[in-house]
Amino acid sequence: MKMKSYLTLDKDNFCGYLPDIEPLRYIESSDPDVSKLRDLSQSIPKLLLTNKIRSQVDKLPSSFFSHDLSIYKEAELRLLNVQFSFLAHAYVWGDLNPSKVLPASLAKPWVKISKMLGRPAVLSYASYCLDNWHKIDSNEPISLDNVALNYNFLGGIDEDWFVTIHVCIEHEAALAITSGLNIALAFEKNSINEDLVLNELTNIKDSMMRVNHIFRKMPEKCDPYIYYHRVRPYIFGWKNNPDLPDGLIYEDCFNNEPQLYRGETGAQSSIVPTLDALFNVVHERDELREYLDEMRLYMPPGHRELIEYAEKHSKLKEFINGNKGLKRIYDECLQEVSIFRTQHLQYAADYIHSQNTKSTLFGSGGSKVRGTGGTPFMKYLKKHRDETDKSKINQD
Repeated sequence: MKMKSYLTLDKDNFCGYLPDIEPLRYIESSDPDVSKLRDLSQSIPKLLLTNKIRSQVDKLPSSFFSHDLSIYKEAELRLLNVQFSFLAHAYVWGDLNPSKVLPASLAKPWVKISKMLGRPAVLSYASYCLDNWHKIDSNEPISLDNVALNYNFLGGIDEDWFVTIHVCIEHEAALAITSGLNIALAFEKNSINEDLVLNELTNIKDSMMRVNHIFRKMPEKCDPYIYYHRVRPYIFGWKNNPDLPDGLIYEDCFNNEPQLYRGETGAQSSIVPTLDALFNVVHERDELREYLDEMRLYMPPGHRELIEYAEKHSKLKEFINGNKGLKRIYDECLQEVSIFRTQHLQYAADYIHSQNTKSTLFGSGGSKVRGTGGTPFMKYLKKHRDETDKSKINQD
């Protein structure tokens, strides 16, 4: 199946990196496996609370969901990937000791579905956020008071708010991504001009200001302690993770060799990488740069395509040299990106670094040193921010 190209979308209906139609909540089907998958996925909070997630999954036959997957449309595959991702992570992390093996009943269909979507079989930002929401009132726009999650781990206001904030950030960033695409297209077609650049950069600045306004609301309904102990433990992956140092075995897949995949992280959002590419932000060739490049493997293919397109065609920094007005709006846009990264750094300190690692009924919050993506997050986030600031034309 060929995934939709983001470069051929009607820009009047372009939704940024959110799906152009609201994610599905269920699939109309008489197939008992589809019904069983839905029921188990919707029961995850109760199964985790009662410590029955593994016993229920272990009852599934190894032939579970072995029917022809080509019958499903892309939106249905994305829903199935969300359901399998939540079940798999609940199974692995749903006890004080993580499971080193994911049973074939989950592993085999999940690996196939993920491959069809062009992503690895692990809970990614796309499955946790982009494909996991609905509008409460379908007639109202996306907003913090009109978005709810389709699937949760333990559930509750803190987890819902954490993800809802990111859904609304993606929504508000759509204008920035659209304007960035317009600039890159103009460079490719040799139709770039100062008026176009000024207009699109103004859009990007306004869009990112709204993004930052939403991002600052995170503490209103997501408590750092609850996040650390009730949300964070389930979104870890199994690469550079001391709790699963050898990775995870997907039973009857990959010759039963352990696989190493990073967990869900905001670095898998395509917003900032797109803007980095557009504004020609330079990241040094080091382990951080390698990590940022690796994160693209966890993005939907269409997202990767747009980032690579902007990298190839944008000569924005070179173009605006010599134009004082454009230099100013260019730097103001980068300042908003820097503000976003600074806020992310502050949240990492408040929500992770300052929390203890005392085990609870639901396990510990994981490493204080490494993020859910398996990186030394404080060091990386600060470097991201500093390299953004260095890309400004006027650095006074």
